[in-house]
Amino acid sequence: MQKTTLEELAKMAKAAKGSINKLYAHWTAGHYDSTFGDYHLNITGAGDIYLSTDDLTEVLAHTWHRNTGAIGIALCCCVDATINCDGTFSLGSEPPTDLQIEKAAQVIAVLADVLDLPVDAEHIMTHAEVGDLDGYGPAKIGTEDFEKWDLWRLPDYDGKWRGGGDVLRGKANWYLNGPSHREA
Repeated sequence: MQKTTLEELAKMAKAAKGSINKLYAHWTAGHYDSTFGDYHLNITGAGDIYLSTDDLTEVLAHTWHRNTGAIGIALCCCVDATINCDGTFSLGSEPPTDLQIEKAAQVIAVLADVLDLPVDAEHIMTHAEVGDLDGYGPAKIGTEDFEKWDLWRLPDYDGKWRGGGDVLRGKANWYLNGPSHREA
């Protein structure tokens, strides 16, 4: 794993332009400082960004049947997260930090900008959203088909819990349309 910055990430993304059409956000279900090679980018609890590859077009095993042409972005957190059949949940003893959520939004903004991807639910999704589309996400809670709920819910800027993809995309759009994400 190699630590990187948003500026270095933007340079790497230029080499991947035209080959990447999706960004998938995950959690590692690990500790704040545990990084995994299944994801192109790992964001630690302190908000540091680590690369597992020097080629963003490399196909890694982050999202079932959706890895080609996609970048996997993981927040290093949620080691002991649990979800109940009624949809109540705990993000465990190491939930996503505010810094991780903001850094993930900045990463998404940089990648979307350089790769010319719209910041929308068609191009940028959480693993929970993908799981629902592919039949193994939170919509299947309580069934044997339920497997992934990564970033299903996240606290928004006002502290209210919302869909994780909506939170990340909303923040990424703010970084794209607000202060320059290259200065963040």
